[in-house]
Amino acid sequence: MTIIQLLLVIFALFAITKTFRQFKKGKLTLAFLFLWIAFWMIVGIVVVLPKTTDTLARFVGVGRGVDAIMYISIIALFYFVFRLLVRIEEVEREITKLVRTLAIHEKEAEKKE
Repeated sequence: MTIIQLLLVIFALFAITKTFRQFKKGKLTLAFLFLWIAFWMIVGIVVVLPKTTDTLARFVGVGRGVDAIMYISIIALFYFVFRLLVRIEEVEREITKLVRTLAIHEKEAEKKE
């Protein structure tokens, strides 16, 4: 095992422990706990057995396993950025509605005084 493989496996184990801590604090749902644990376990397997990505590469029609992982990662990252932007827009709309409602209630309270 090379130094980079060892470091990446240690990082994956660290990430799994952090994921468990976030779940125990109530910041992650059970579904996200399983999702992230599965992700970091797959990262660990790919780091220890890098030839496993060659099978994926052949399946999707790419020359090398690393290229397949990079393409899939970039697509996934763009998707997650899109989802985050949509979620941020929803939160901003909710905050705007709450601020407007609060302002109306405060104005009505001032009129009653």
